[in-house]
Amino acid sequence: MAVFEAQHLHKRFGDQVVLEEINLSFEAGQLSGIMGPNGAGKTTCFNVLTGRYKPNRGKVVFEGKDITGLSPEAVVRKGISRSFQIMNLFDDYTALDNVVVALPQVRKRGFDVLHALDGHSETQDRASEILRRVGLAGREGANAKAMSYGERRALEIGVALATEPRILFVDEPTAGLGTEATAQLADLIRELKRSTTIVMIEHDMRFLFGLADQISVIHWGQVIAQGTPEELRGNKWVQRSNLGGLA
Repeated sequence: MAVFEAQHLHKRFGDQVVLEEINLSFEAGQLSGIMGPNGAGKTTCFNVLTGRYKPNRGKVVFEGKDITGLSPEAVVRKGISRSFQIMNLFDDYTALDNVVVALPQVRKRGFDVLHALDGHSETQDRASEILRRVGLAGREGANAKAMSYGERRALEIGVALATEPRILFVDEPTAGLGTEATAQLADLIRELKRSTTIVMIEHDMRFLFGLADQISVIHWGQVIAQGTPEELRGNKWVQRSNLGGLA
């Protein structure tokens, strides 16, 4: 049964139609991928699904409830979290502090950051555990802006996990990563999918096909194909959209 659905989504900016009749469904316990060429509408779709944009038509349904048009903050409170193509970290804070301020018990206090970061063992222990989970054990005190690009990607996923999501949206996680960091990230996501429902946009088709259970292809603002990685390798629409060779 689908835990998250997009039903007949339509989004335009002025006269430009960016999404047209988008229908998607994501199963609990799976990693669902979204792929497509640059300008296909993938990130706009993510922004609609996670509350950044309101669709002109259609619905977004999470766990059977209509969440269309809710603010990003309200979406997070529902149990939906995301990482971004352009990283969104507090660069002057440590890795530990970045995770601490994302914890629900801290957010409920209205982001009283100084209070939250003032040595409270419960929140710091929880943040340390999240950092361990994303492969950053021992880097708790590292300043975020001084970390490597791969570490920052892992930290951003850790920040997203700190909100205790029931579903995690990940936007282009391999962007800017080298071969070794990409392999490390694949190991991290492979481990996370054991316990977290994940939806991922990714331009690296080898990376996506190696991890996803189901993939939807968006092109020209529409879903042109859906299926398992194996099914999509032979799909005529994927081949005709110049993605077949990459797949």
